[in-house]
Amino acid sequence: MGSMIGAGVFAVFAPAAQAAGSWLPAGLALAVVVATCNATSTAQLAAVYPTSGGTYVYGRERLGEWWGFAAGWSFVVGKTASCAAMATTFAAYAVPGPWQRPAAAAAVLALTAVSRRGITRTAALARVIVAVVLVVLAVAVVGALAGGARTGPPPAGAVSPGPRGVLEAAGLIFFAFAGYARLATLGEEVRDPARTIPRGIVTTLALVAAVYAVVALTLLSVLGAQRLAASQAPLAEAVAAGSWAWAVPVVRVGAAAASLGALLALLAGVGRTTLAMAREGDLPRPLAAVHPRFRVPHRAEAAVGAVVAVAVLVVDLREMIGFSSTGVLLYYAVANLAALSQGRDQRRYPRALQVLGLAGCLLLVATLPTVALLSGLAVVAAGLVGRLLVRRARPAAPTLDP
Repeated sequence: MGSMIGAGVFAVFAPAAQAAGSWLPAGLALAVVVATCNATSTAQLAAVYPTSGGTYVYGRERLGEWWGFAAGWSFVVGKTASCAAMATTFAAYAVPGPWQRPAAAAAVLALTAVSRRGITRTAALARVIVAVVLVVLAVAVVGALAGGARTGPPPAGAVSPGPRGVLEAAGLIFFAFAGYARLATLGEEVRDPARTIPRGIVTTLALVAAVYAVVALTLLSVLGAQRLAASQAPLAEAVAAGSWAWAVPVVRVGAAAASLGALLALLAGVGRTTLAMAREGDLPRPLAAVHPRFRVPHRAEAAVGAVVAVAVLVVDLREMIGFSSTGVLLYYAVANLAALSQGRDQRRYPRALQVLGLAGCLLLVATLPTVALLSGLAVVAAGLVGRLLVRRARPAAPTLDP
């Protein structure tokens, strides 16, 4: 739960409501279906390949090195955008007003410096953070419902979003579910991974879906679709609409803490995936450097931190979430394809789930906000072209005369 419930739940429902309006629960339900299919594929692969790297490894092993690169690069692209979204969410709850973007950039640079010294979120800290987040969400839900002014049905003549709006909302909400891949990347550090990882992924996904459903329905009930769509800090605003005014700072502090915890974990995770890809020559090899004292990929983390700091200064939250969902959904599309290639002896779930997951990922990607989709696809394509050009430019290995 610590890898899934974080700052996403504090941020994602506003842009999703902007897309789907009062049909937000339908978008959430569709995101749950796609996430479930993806989770079963990830669990099935992790049981056979209990190693670090996730779908970057699964794609290389099952489909070939190009598929592995496409998955790994999509992960780096998507999760770098997730870092920017987490930093922006922190600022939205902690620093209301015109200083949000500079505060978000400062948070990125500060946590990059912390991460470069080898201080990352441990399992114990993850348990503390998820416990705090769950308490804050409970306070927010109860506080919002306790005497809050309810918003009635949509006004007469209001335009109801069509199916595309629901699909777009599902793609955006998927951003808040994507943490279950982190469980699969811990295959080398888990006892009995073939049993533990599938159970952990599927069980946790069900619990998280229930929590998100409660939060989404509460926000719609208290704020209504229009106010929710326009809000920068929806949970804090929902609590402010009720009679628990004292709880507003609690929600803001909890959201800020969750955002910083998620940001620190993401910076570390993206940095280490970048390190792994650089070692294979899939990214520039200088990024594979490890600090001689702190034993962290300091160049990779510095590069990621610099990109994220620039992004939070120029891109808004909805575009960051859409950009992130583009990369993450493509990553899971490769995971579904890799799981689909497994034989009967390695199969834990019906093939229909992998087919549905692959189709769902591609459909949700296609219906994401246009700017975020095109920019995300452009960056992914640039990575593929760059790898091709680098491979062609490398001198061929010498051959020995017979």
